[in-house]
Amino acid sequence: MLSAEWQRRGRATRSGHAGCRDTGSGVPGRLAPLRGLRRGRRPGSYPPPSPLEVVCQAALRAEVKLRSSVLRGNKRERKKKMSALAACFQGVTALQFPGYKQASVVILHKSLADDFEKFCHANDGPLPLLYRSKPGLLGIQDISKPDYGDPVHLHPGDIPVFWACGVTGIEAVINSRTPLAFTHSPGCMFITDLKNDNVTARPSRKVPQVHCISQDPLHYSVVSAEAAQKIKTLETLIGIDPGDRGISHLLCQDELLRACLSISHARSVLIATGFPTHFAYEPPEENDGPPGALAIAAVLQALEKEVAMVTDQRAMNLNQKIIEEAVQLGILKSPVPLLSYQRENADSTLMFLCENGNPERPLFDHLIAIERAGMAADGNYYNARKVNIKHLVDPIDELFLAAQNIPGVSTTGIGDGGNELGMGKVKDAVKKHIKNGDVIACDVEADFTIVAGVSNWGGYAMACALYILSTCEIHERYLRKAVGFPQLPKKMLWLSALPSVIKEEKLLKTLVQLGVRSGKTASLEMEVDGLPFYNTHSLMIEKLLQEVQQ
Repeated sequence: MLSAEWQRRGRATRSGHAGCRDTGSGVPGRLAPLRGLRRGRRPGSYPPPSPLEVVCQAALRAEVKLRSSVLRGNKRERKKKMSALAACFQGVTALQFPGYKQASVVILHKSLADDFEKFCHANDGPLPLLYRSKPGLLGIQDISKPDYGDPVHLHPGDIPVFWACGVTGIEAVINSRTPLAFTHSPGCMFITDLKNDNVTARPSRKVPQVHCISQDPLHYSVVSAEAAQKIKTLETLIGIDPGDRGISHLLCQDELLRACLSISHARSVLIATGFPTHFAYEPPEENDGPPGALAIAAVLQALEKEVAMVTDQRAMNLNQKIIEEAVQLGILKSPVPLLSYQRENADSTLMFLCENGNPERPLFDHLIAIERAGMAADGNYYNARKVNIKHLVDPIDELFLAAQNIPGVSTTGIGDGGNELGMGKVKDAVKKHIKNGDVIACDVEADFTIVAGVSNWGGYAMACALYILSTCEIHERYLRKAVGFPQLPKKMLWLSALPSVIKEEKLLKTLVQLGVRSGKTASLEMEVDGLPFYNTHSLMIEKLLQEVQQ
């Protein structure tokens, strides 16, 4: 008979999918937690309904199921045994007592029952032992054929080991037919340092949000509602149209958030920039693009990710000087590797993006293009004035096209006029609403498209968004799979890597000295895209930083 305390604790727990814990000394005989309700055959006899209800409820409170394994022999044998999937059996107790919460039962071998009973008594908080069945009660016919895992061959001297398992949760998911669920790979249980008793109701801004960031493979990420809203505000800030070019028609909602979530999961990132719009000058590059690219690279360095940049072969010397100056100015903590791409044969893209051209071993997880000349539908490259500048542009677009067929590699395009690499997602809107859009619209899509009034602003916003994600406790915890310690002590290091008015002012002066001109006016003044740095670009940087630090 169960004690009053156990009955009280059982009734106090929340309802839902339940499981009953049932240890047996017979061939079938033991254990069951949190499993989705399912129909089954009526076996011989069962415990009385009332105790079964309490058993189920108390098991739900624990929210665990155990698997067992045995250890014996030398180190190599023990390691091999631990790598196997332990045996789990499924019984048929579900829906046998109308009006009571019940569940299927997972059974362990009778030789483990005594050890498991001791284990439960030693851990009676999360694992209260509420019932122990008799041998043969649940009708498992052949213990060499478990429902899950590998059969266990027992020998004298075996040491039983019990640990948490996710099979119960997966059964519940299967039976509930939920449209989205997070599970673990076989043998790779999710372990968290949070206890149920320590979980309290969160304010709405701390509630986790789930966002899809990849379809191949299917990949979701998690972020707090508060952090997500901050990043959405950044996207709104940079979406103004100071040049009155009609970019409001190109805006894609939540693309900054999803792009940065994807980059946050990346190990290695490649950044492409360079738009030689001023074909009559040397150098022909404009000063929108490199500052934003360097702002992204600086934060990626602070986050200890691998980062490289790619640009046109003819502009390598110029961009190398810009990178060196960025290190001197304190924007970058060290030089970023600078690459160029040339098409030599059909395998050039794979050889560039993957180790030995093997698409299963990509060198980069994410490709970013910011104010990078994009290929139009006719195969040419155009500036905003509809001038063909193809002779100045290397086919870096091919890398983004190839990435579409490499599982696990994502791409982002940042632009402000529709003729930039990655803007293919909004090409119809470009053709309709942007001057000369029917000719200049980029035809190459990126997975994520970020549209800004000035492309540099998109780079600044991305840097700020990556900082927000890194300081979001929910996202940071998800990244490390709740294993290890939080990285928040590095917060000041990350903050120092963000763009600032002083750093960007010095960088723009350096670009002017190197002969890099404003995109719209070709002026060698303190302006970008014809907009003055002071009170326009500087003000945007201040607004972005203000949102970050709120």
